[in-house]
Amino acid sequence: MKYRIESKAQYQTFYNNSLEDREAYWSERAETYEWFKKWDKVQSGNFNELNVKWFEGGQTNITVNALDRHVKNHPNKTAILWEPNDPNGETKTFTYKELLEEVNRFANVLKDQGVQKGDRVCFYMSMVPELLTGVLACARIGAVHSVVFGGFSAKALAGRVIDCEAKVVVTNDQAYRGSKTIELKEITNEALKECASVKSVLCLRHTGAKVEMIEGRDLWLNDLLRSASTECDPEKMNSEDPLFILYTSGSTGKPKGLQHTTAGYMLWAAETFKNIFQMGDDDIYWCSADIGWITGHSYIAYGPLLNGNTQVMFEGIPTYPDSGRFWDVIEKYKVSHFYTAPTAIRALQACDIELVNRADLSSLKVLGTVGEPINVEAWTWYNEEIGKKKCPIVDTWWQTETGGIMISSLAGVTESIPCFATLPQPAIKPVLVDTDGREIQSNPAEGNLCIEFPWPGMARTIYGDHERYRQTYFSTYPGKYFTGDGAKRDADGNYRITGRVDDVVNISGHRIGTAEVEDAIDEHESIVESAVIGIPHEIKGEALMGFMIPTNKDANSKEILKKVNELITEEIGPIAKLDRAIIVPELPKTRSGKIMRRVLRKIASNELDSLGDTSTLLNPEIVDVIIEAMRSES
Repeated sequence: MKYRIESKAQYQTFYNNSLEDREAYWSERAETYEWFKKWDKVQSGNFNELNVKWFEGGQTNITVNALDRHVKNHPNKTAILWEPNDPNGETKTFTYKELLEEVNRFANVLKDQGVQKGDRVCFYMSMVPELLTGVLACARIGAVHSVVFGGFSAKALAGRVIDCEAKVVVTNDQAYRGSKTIELKEITNEALKECASVKSVLCLRHTGAKVEMIEGRDLWLNDLLRSASTECDPEKMNSEDPLFILYTSGSTGKPKGLQHTTAGYMLWAAETFKNIFQMGDDDIYWCSADIGWITGHSYIAYGPLLNGNTQVMFEGIPTYPDSGRFWDVIEKYKVSHFYTAPTAIRALQACDIELVNRADLSSLKVLGTVGEPINVEAWTWYNEEIGKKKCPIVDTWWQTETGGIMISSLAGVTESIPCFATLPQPAIKPVLVDTDGREIQSNPAEGNLCIEFPWPGMARTIYGDHERYRQTYFSTYPGKYFTGDGAKRDADGNYRITGRVDDVVNISGHRIGTAEVEDAIDEHESIVESAVIGIPHEIKGEALMGFMIPTNKDANSKEILKKVNELITEEIGPIAKLDRAIIVPELPKTRSGKIMRRVLRKIASNELDSLGDTSTLLNPEIVDVIIEAMRSES
């Protein structure tokens, strides 16, 4: 087979072959990468026993495939173009040779701190080059990286550090974020007051701010890197050795540490990037995500580098110093492939079109969206104003759990359809099931989206809690992976994702569990009980609304909103703040005490004719009271 899928007919051949003999398909793809030892068995295990393994007996190192093999062939090819928060600041460029040297330096620093294969290293940083080289350095020596987004609170950081038992934490003095600075080291110090596993904190001097360094624990990363060797042999990693743990919100309060393994994830990130984005050797790719999310893992840290491509890494935000920053960066670096979130597209769509028109976007060849379903208006604007109707749009559907893109068109190869993710990737068999678990065979159809067979990039477990992994993803529809999303399938087999069907809200592409937010709110001394739901938001896709029972029945909703948002920011981070707060005397509950969030969603969206039978509630009279409270707050 060719290097990548390059025609619709070839896609169909690849796809059919991959389902007929998945082991033969993946064996052939794996042969194109470098291994210390070839595998004995391509795949074993299943969704019933949850013992899935890929490429057992094989040994490789993902950094050898992302760096060393490219250094052999084109050492001076640019790997990273780093653009700072300040458009007038100093940019940085790394060739593949230079990037490998920086990764080796960082790897040696970690080794000097006693980090060994299997140890966990937590990163709490901004989008600086050292975040990328640090993640790759962990992979180089077999340590397990766990990146925590730099917008999370001290308590959220502490919970993740404690859960994965991190040995080392890496952070900045501060982070630049537009016109703001984020006190990363100060937040880290607060978080680590309760983290006994941490032996060292490596702090990057980035802004130059004076920060508190704890003697005997904290070290300046810059000084250590400067004196470290640029040589470091890669660790021989077994295929199923863990590569990273990444936390994602769930429908219960505690975030889930999804654990991904080495070889299967490597192939999935590499192959999906290659086929979906269709990059040429001289193209320039830019994903605007943060490495703190799975998009930044698979399609910044790994996918582009595994394919030997050149990419932009961006520290800033789309609205600084003005809302034309994205388009200016595209012009500056002649970006050909641009991958961003619908939230950003909608926000920039609302800005002066002259901010777009001032930039030369003629270098663009492919556009992509990620994180949530995109609406028609945003898709059309993106296509017409940014792509000038000449760039295929890949609307990619996937999850932290899947490791990489599962359903998407292939740029310029298969059809782009507004708001449709379209077709599954090779070896992926999506199915729609009804609420009784019956598979819906006919087209068109609508149901809950499941995946039928294991794939290489799937997470293997929730760190430290395999039973929770089983219950969360494999108990609803036994023998299938339940994505938690609903979907529609058209007459031609194209999929359109309709959104979450559980109590997880997608805010600006970031999944926030409502239970986690409720847990934070309920800690407030003036709140008796709360229920949080997602509501449509024209920019963020979804926002959070809270229904709250206060201790003081005369409480003011605006004051309550301000107080609970301060607590949410402290407990989780500002991304989880409520947009609205509704004061209620009670919440609608079943006779067993379960809050009926479905009823609250219907009330919030003014779908009063479809509330269903509320007479079976423990307190049916509260429905009219909540409706009136909503009206008075409008």
